[in-house]
Amino acid sequence: MMNERIEIYGLSIAKQLYDLVNDEIIPGAGIKPERFWKELAGIVADLGPNNRALLNKRNELQDKIDRWHRANPKIRIEEYKAFLQETGYIQPQGEPFKVSVTNADAEITRIAGPQLVVPVDNSRYALNAANARWGSLYDALYGTDVIPEAEGCKRTAKYNPVRGHKVTEYTRRFLDRATPMAVGSHSYVVKYKVKAGQLVGIMGDGSEHGLGKRERFAGHTGDPENPDSILLRHNALHIELKLGEGYYIGRNDLAGIYDIRLEAAVSAIMDCEDSVAAVDAEDKVAVYRNWLGLMKGDLTRKVQKDDGMIERTLNDDRSYTAPNGRTLTLPGRALMLLRNVGLHIYTDAVTTADGQEIPEGFLDAMVTTLAAKHDLLGNSRFRNSRAGSIYIVKPKLHGPEEVAATVQLFERVEDALGLERLTIKIGIMDEERRTTLNLKECIRVAENRVIFINTGFLDRTADEIHTSMEAGPVMSKAGLKTAPWLLAYEDWNVDIGMVTGLPRHAQIGKGMWPEPDNMAAMMDVKVNHPRAGATSAWVPSPTAATLHAMHYHRINVGTRQRELIRLVRVNPDDLLQIPLLERDTLNNFDIRRELENNAQGILGYVVRWIEQGIGCSKVPDVNNVNLMEDRATLRISSQHIANWLHHGLVSREQVIEAFKKMAPLVDYQNAEDPRYVNMAPDFDQSIPFKAALDLVFCGRAEPNGYTERVLHARRREYKSKH
Repeated sequence: MMNERIEIYGLSIAKQLYDLVNDEIIPGAGIKPERFWKELAGIVADLGPNNRALLNKRNELQDKIDRWHRANPKIRIEEYKAFLQETGYIQPQGEPFKVSVTNADAEITRIAGPQLVVPVDNSRYALNAANARWGSLYDALYGTDVIPEAEGCKRTAKYNPVRGHKVTEYTRRFLDRATPMAVGSHSYVVKYKVKAGQLVGIMGDGSEHGLGKRERFAGHTGDPENPDSILLRHNALHIELKLGEGYYIGRNDLAGIYDIRLEAAVSAIMDCEDSVAAVDAEDKVAVYRNWLGLMKGDLTRKVQKDDGMIERTLNDDRSYTAPNGRTLTLPGRALMLLRNVGLHIYTDAVTTADGQEIPEGFLDAMVTTLAAKHDLLGNSRFRNSRAGSIYIVKPKLHGPEEVAATVQLFERVEDALGLERLTIKIGIMDEERRTTLNLKECIRVAENRVIFINTGFLDRTADEIHTSMEAGPVMSKAGLKTAPWLLAYEDWNVDIGMVTGLPRHAQIGKGMWPEPDNMAAMMDVKVNHPRAGATSAWVPSPTAATLHAMHYHRINVGTRQRELIRLVRVNPDDLLQIPLLERDTLNNFDIRRELENNAQGILGYVVRWIEQGIGCSKVPDVNNVNLMEDRATLRISSQHIANWLHHGLVSREQVIEAFKKMAPLVDYQNAEDPRYVNMAPDFDQSIPFKAALDLVFCGRAEPNGYTERVLHARRREYKSKH
């Protein structure tokens, strides 16, 4: 069956995919199987040639840029900009405009907060992300390094009451900042009750006081005199005080608060792209089936907990008694967006009659939209989009033409599946250089669909390196993080988002925090995202989402955006400052260390991708610090080495030596994994090791420096042998 195919309407479809669509996704979706496949065939025939032409244009522009750099070793910004404009790489800016998006959910338009990104092929991660709308602040503080392990506060196997006390002290300070009492502090409250529709705190001296701002009380559950929970609201986010018995951290709390739950991951991106290793029809079926389960509300996963098994499901909505006595219902789950693959990926899960692979993004758009239609039709006990929209994040777009092609694709999908025009909204990833330089025009062509722009430092840096490959050797990774172009890029994204009217209509997003175990540093650094005017920012875990949510109580993003709109804009020329390394600034030791760090990171990620099909994981670096790795991190590391190799900072022999040196370290770091197969010392037989070298040695010639072609080929090779 694995190789069996169905021939219909000029398409050849893998049977397991055909059966999934016909037997599991289509029933109840208001469309017949014949129409679905006929419409897909029409999209492939009509839009396929333009998809190929757009990819060819990328290559043509890159060839022109390479030739220009070889002919102009000394870069003068005005000449460089004139060249990019002449080639059409930078397009003319049109008249001012504002986006006109309708029917977008409050999580997109009004509520600023953390955004989780998870591989949708992993059902446990997907469920955890969807359910991360609410997170335990007590757990997040107790279990991470935000509370230092000093003065008797060590994290121990048995509950440490000293650490627990530090947690409650921390949360009271947070409450005093976000929802202060009119008199005194939450630390002095010994009992909360609801009286005449308002929250009352009874202090240790018997006095009663309300909140400093009455509107911040949003509701309660249970008896008003002895409530089970208190709901507070600040900056459009909710805080729930859980009262009574039932949790060890708060068991001795004077006010009886046994936990504090924060509204945390307001939205979540279920990812089909960089964090997923899907190389064939079997893999795509797993991706699509999980997304269908999320949209129909019936996705489950059994997990081991303590001595037994529990079944994870999607959380129910949450109900409270509002101050006016009516029922207030809040979502129990994050608003779910879906990231499809980019234009450059093709799949043999569906081919044309002559055996040509079709653009995988066409298949993604049709199948994932069909699955999401169940949400719109009410075929679930939950609602994802209460506004009636489907949110597709589109990665790796190069400029306005490719955004326009995606809009055209979405129009065809809407017509094919019987959806109203503009049902499908688009999230534009600002992670490729040509999109950054033309961001305003990219937004313009999707002005009535765009609900999201987001910076992605890693992919964007990798594209910067690849685009400017012939200009010279680039800075070390540490230098790249503070390069002038990058600082301009982060601010430029917010600037363009604001002048095109995204506030109150769409998210302006920032990228991922890469160290999932280093939450103290995240709390120090990631506050800069809402401070920069971003309404959402990516986090690697539900715990990180809970902690990052406190930043959105600290900073009102709407107010901050109104302040920023009056400031001086970024100079677009700063975006053209190529991050080149000044010669002789690195010695041989520095170069070798950078090479080995890159090699170790590449091997640590690739070995799990190839052998186990894991597209996103915590990979320990050379210092055993866990880093979140996906194809974006892989792209920058492989492009970085390819650039230094091309310009002679390292030799081919040095690269191979570095990879051979790092392979035993990666083997050691994975020694506890029973499924792991060592790469060393038999390197010639290790498919992951060969894949890692391919990524570097083919990196300069690989279109845009993407990693998928190498990874897919080597993963298929591995699967065929195991």
